[in-house]
Amino acid sequence: MTSRTNHHLDTYLLRVLHTLLIEKSVSRTAIKLGQSQPTISNTLKRLRELTGDAILVRGKSGMVPTERGQELLALAKQGLDVIEKIGAPVAAFEPASTARVFHIGTPDYLNMLLIPSIIEQVRRRAPGASLVVHALDANLDYANALETGRLDLIIANWPDPPEHLHLAQLFDDDVVCMMHRDHPVAKKGLTLKYYLEMPHLAPTPYIEGHRSSIDAALAEQGLKRNIQVTIPYFALVPHVLAKSDLIFTTGRQFAEHFVEDWPIGVFPVPFDLPKMRFYMLWHARSHVAPDVVWLRRLIAEVSAGLGMSAAGRAG
Repeated sequence: MTSRTNHHLDTYLLRVLHTLLIEKSVSRTAIKLGQSQPTISNTLKRLRELTGDAILVRGKSGMVPTERGQELLALAKQGLDVIEKIGAPVAAFEPASTARVFHIGTPDYLNMLLIPSIIEQVRRRAPGASLVVHALDANLDYANALETGRLDLIIANWPDPPEHLHLAQLFDDDVVCMMHRDHPVAKKGLTLKYYLEMPHLAPTPYIEGHRSSIDAALAEQGLKRNIQVTIPYFALVPHVLAKSDLIFTTGRQFAEHFVEDWPIGVFPVPFDLPKMRFYMLWHARSHVAPDVVWLRRLIAEVSAGLGMSAAGRAG
């Protein structure tokens, strides 16, 4: 007896099976598929060996499907439909009609600069979509979240982004210092000596094991600042500086956001420090996904529209 384990159903066999059961004729199947009649007869023989059923038998008015053959007709159609869908081009993403839920992770720093404008544009272009903004903190395994799809992308500014993730630069920002405008140092002039001696306010690290770009740059010069207070939310910065002698090092766009409404001055950093570079990160699993490509491009456009200097492509 022939073992059926030696036969494998491929797309060709599935198409012949479906056509045979529709046409109920070897000769008509051969014509429809552009094959010779002997080829289709041999293929029917292979299908019978594979399924253990005659599939088609002779009746009074020609060939008729067996009961199993009738069941196989529906299964063959489903299989061909699946194969067609697998081989079909990815459908274009339609933001105006999507109900997609997007998930992005960002540091608290961007909540007053970039995130409101991203939300505005998502609401305008994709009103049926939902956007969930996740705070980056030390408890979030962002790499796993990107790999599993719990996050579509993250926005970050670490000096050493992971090499296995895709990256698109968004904008650069000058690094400056913030302190109360009546601080004694503000009147004397901020020198490197004062900077290193002063008590610093700093954000709580939002990713375990990642030093801030500021501390990394200082360490390269053999320097270390005197951090005495850390806070989890950037929104607290003006409140703290307005009532303390602390100094805060940050990006210029964030600092100048508070100058008019708070008794805070913005001062140059008294040593060489590269600009803060912000970028998007995403996993290879979503690199060509049309919906995530659309989101990345939207964020890049928003960044450029706010006057932030885009330094890369988001596609």
